[in-house]
Amino acid sequence: MRTAELIADPATDIAAIARHLDGLDARARAAEVLGLDRARQRTLFEKAAAAAPIDLAHFVGDAAAGVEVIHDGRNTLPLPGPLRGFQKRFCRPADGSARLFGYNEGPTRRVVGPGYFVAVPTAGRPAWQARGAIVVDYFQIPDGPVAAGWPPVVANDWRLQRLVYHHTRDFMRRVSRHVSIGAAYKEERPLDHYFVLCRQG
Repeated sequence: MRTAELIADPATDIAAIARHLDGLDARARAAEVLGLDRARQRTLFEKAAAAAPIDLAHFVGDAAAGVEVIHDGRNTLPLPGPLRGFQKRFCRPADGSARLFGYNEGPTRRVVGPGYFVAVPTAGRPAWQARGAIVVDYFQIPDGPVAAGWPPVVANDWRLQRLVYHHTRDFMRRVSRHVSIGAAYKEERPLDHYFVLCRQG
């Protein structure tokens, strides 16, 4: 049974979905995850509420500060199919703080902008914790060195970035060892848009 079928089955929980994904090789896992449509992503986000809380290490493993870790993604925005694919790229900050720096890479980056963010735990904020244990926060941008080769850091009210990233937060839930699912909020309003991430390597 493929990931999409498992998600659609009301009797299948997030633990079974995780076991299935963990049993696939990297290419098959990415193919199944990045093919999920809007309805499956919404259901996956709901099922992932029962998963173990996601943490910062999920996104960067044991990578050193300033080392890029790439997650391939697919979102549910109302765009042509090829434009819904993207990458979220993460790195640890040099100061050793409990947060990550990151930006969005993809076919729209040169037009819209990089969409820089800071990812932090939601612990201590009950309303946020209910949405996910990590928030990708576009209200913040990196205030220290980022990974080599990343584009210049700009605020999210810069040019067309305002339309996509300004005043936005993505709340993340764990799916499996390599896979996570996020839901987008504008200010405190849920947008009913989702995206799935699959860590490379």
